[in-house]
Amino acid sequence: MQIIHSFKLILLVLALCSCSSCEKTIPDNSNGEEPELPKGDVTIYVTTNNRSQDFKKQAADFSSKSNMSPTTIKLNPAERFQTMDGFGAAITGSTAFNLMKMTKENRTKFLKETFSPTEGMGQSYVRISIGCSDFSLSEYSLCDTPGIENFGLTSEETDYVIPVLKEILAINPDLKIMGSPWTPPQWMKVNNLTDLQPFNSWTSGQLNPAYYDDYATYFVKWIQAMNQNGIKIYSVTPQNEPLNRGNSASLYMGWEEQFEFVQNHLVPQFKAASLSTKIYLFDHNYNYDNMADQNGYPMKIYDAGIDSEVVAGAAYHNYGGDKAELLKVQSRYPDRELVFTETSIGTWNDGRNLQVRLIDDMREVALGTVNNGCKAVIVWNLMLDTERGPNREGGCQTCYGAVDIDISDFSTITRNSHYYIIGHLSSVVKPGAVRIGTTGFSDPGFIHSAFENTDGTYAVVLLNSTSASKSITLDDGKQHFTYEVPANSVISYKWNK
Repeated sequence: MQIIHSFKLILLVLALCSCSSCEKTIPDNSNGEEPELPKGDVTIYVTTNNRSQDFKKQAADFSSKSNMSPTTIKLNPAERFQTMDGFGAAITGSTAFNLMKMTKENRTKFLKETFSPTEGMGQSYVRISIGCSDFSLSEYSLCDTPGIENFGLTSEETDYVIPVLKEILAINPDLKIMGSPWTPPQWMKVNNLTDLQPFNSWTSGQLNPAYYDDYATYFVKWIQAMNQNGIKIYSVTPQNEPLNRGNSASLYMGWEEQFEFVQNHLVPQFKAASLSTKIYLFDHNYNYDNMADQNGYPMKIYDAGIDSEVVAGAAYHNYGGDKAELLKVQSRYPDRELVFTETSIGTWNDGRNLQVRLIDDMREVALGTVNNGCKAVIVWNLMLDTERGPNREGGCQTCYGAVDIDISDFSTITRNSHYYIIGHLSSVVKPGAVRIGTTGFSDPGFIHSAFENTDGTYAVVLLNSTSASKSITLDDGKQHFTYEVPANSVISYKWNK
């Protein structure tokens, strides 16, 4: 790192802070000591798609001058939308394995950077699999021996996932955890609901109605077992990608099956066990995999009269269709919640190219889903290795993680777009925040979301997808400040009212 002499540093600070409303940049850490953070009325994080600013923490001061700027975004806290639950990534078996390969010191440093509300990004919501996923160390369920009495956690949970979750909870005790199954035990599967023949495969098949009660018990036992290990489960989905027969671990579950299983088996057992865990339906693509009879999947279940105490809403992925589907669901069922639970980057979409992915993923995944009503945003694997693993045949062998760790040393980390888009939300938008309205400046190249946090702070996350910088003013009605937003960048702001 370049050494900055005292005189040059003074000149730099003077140049950067010659006016009360300009940004203040953290000086380079040239001697290995922690740099003194800039002080100002507004905390700012900046990432450019060329990494010239890499989640760089800065500050700005309110302006004492009258605001006449034509590029003003004015907050309207009277216009209120959804309450936010949080943002994060999946702690798959593969992710947990890679994290446990790190030294304790390096792992703690990374987890603090990612999850600490005070020392890091403050990511606050993770997704884990109930049994195996396509990013587990093997294919398994939690009850491979027939008979629900044979339920039990496996070494993947006890040696990898649970220890990692405990470390994260020590850093962020308010972490929310969602669980999703990729497949039930094989002995619960049949080839179809007409023949009802045994289907001894991890891939595809359907849930035998004769085992609906046992499978509901499976969920309850899993939630209770995790709780006994200090892991509280905030939410579940009944099936990951219920219309996808082709994943290495998968199950087909049409909307009518899901309605029957959830309404008459899962919900009653949750209530009987006094569980507070929320249920989110569907957990699949915007376009319902182009299956005409499954179109509007969660809405069909709502129409059928599903429980409203335990069944909170629906979860979506973005591997097919358009995020506008979220607005359609919200407009029809405004009292039902929406969460976004999975998206991937990989070789097919230039996943390690931040110049491409930062802008697209911020527009479509982060701000796109939030502005369309989602109260949580969760991406896929938090961490994979540089060989895109551990992965298994039949699963995704072309996926990257939100971060990738070098398999040669399990120390060197490359941060990809998904890490930044989640971090830019979680760093300033805290659980319990309410998305609020804005008026004023509008430009197709600029997308933003504004929030009011429970601690009395405002937060704005802004995307500039254009090739030119622009001076943007944020005004909350009492105070305002101006910031020069770099080209092709994401900016997060937070300030006290």
